[in-house]
Amino acid sequence: MVAPLRGRAAVVGVGLTEFTGLPGMNHMEIMARAVERAILDAGIQKNEIDGIFSANFVELLTPLTVAEYFGLNPTYMDGTNTGGSVFVNSMQSAAAALHLGLCNVALICYGSNSASGPFTHPPAMHTVEDIYKPRNPITPYALAAARHMHEYGTTKEQLAEVAVSARKWAQLNPAATMRDPLTVEDVVNARMIVDPLGLLDCCLVSDGGAAMIMVRSDRAKDFPKKPVYMLGVGSRTDHNLISAMPNLCVTPAKEAAAAAFAMAGVTPADIDVVELYDAFTINTILFLEDMGFCAKGEGGHFVANGNIAPGGSLPVNTNGGGLSCVHPGMYGMFLMIEAVQQLRGECGERQVDGAKLAACNGNGGFLASQVTAIFGTEDTL
Repeated sequence: MVAPLRGRAAVVGVGLTEFTGLPGMNHMEIMARAVERAILDAGIQKNEIDGIFSANFVELLTPLTVAEYFGLNPTYMDGTNTGGSVFVNSMQSAAAALHLGLCNVALICYGSNSASGPFTHPPAMHTVEDIYKPRNPITPYALAAARHMHEYGTTKEQLAEVAVSARKWAQLNPAATMRDPLTVEDVVNARMIVDPLGLLDCCLVSDGGAAMIMVRSDRAKDFPKKPVYMLGVGSRTDHNLISAMPNLCVTPAKEAAAAAFAMAGVTPADIDVVELYDAFTINTILFLEDMGFCAKGEGGHFVANGNIAPGGSLPVNTNGGGLSCVHPGMYGMFLMIEAVQQLRGECGERQVDGAKLAACNGNGGFLASQVTAIFGTEDTL
């Protein structure tokens, strides 16, 4: 039986801001620039938007703030905050709301001045972990990396391959923040932050805004740009605190991806391009394993020798990812937009030839919230 949401909603507009050169703009002004560009990309009028999906670390009532800021009167709103995975989760909610007729034009949007403004951290959680004085968010990811190294013999050099591959993609992306050459030795020898993760194993802190417009698929061809369809989606969590994670080497992406692939009716072998939430180098290895692109424990070997870099067998994080392109606090929207632009064939020098299917995975909290989405062109419906 075909899943009810498979191919029922499509992305018809996307907008990105610059990732540098935004000092003096607050997060709402940055968001507004991205929304304006998404509206122009979709060829719609602002007042056609009747669904708002947004979250951040600044406002408690984000959708209300967004509606007021843009002068909109939405019929449906969702501000559920699951951390960095939130916008992939929002895409799932938007597709469901569109399918049920609760709204007709859905806006998913985000803006952050994390680099140039006063960085707003997630609300503090006072927990049983506090006594150990973790340096969050990196400490939990360093624990996962150390455990993966212990269990499977993963090396710092293999972790470094993730950062080097992302940088090679960034060098093909004029919008990426970091485009200087990078070697495995540079990453391995960088200043240690939390053992075993060094400075270049960690994502950027960026300014940036992103926005996406979605409609029901029966309207998708009424817009100027080639529509990109949501074929599958899955969402899972099995912990919040890292001390409660059942297995530091297995994330909930295992179940989320399985659900998304089942809904889409495709397998990892069918995917042309992969966009993963690479807040730290270990993320890419864990998600490639958990999503089924390689076996558990083989991620370090899989990413070695340029396998996920330009010219490798699996294009991963083709914009440069959070490690080299942009990471403004919550990255999930940016990886989805890269997937959409790849499937539209708009990525210039970094374009993956013939891309028809893209897999995305959003990560929230400390490897806690995982949301996988499968996007496809019209040919894949």
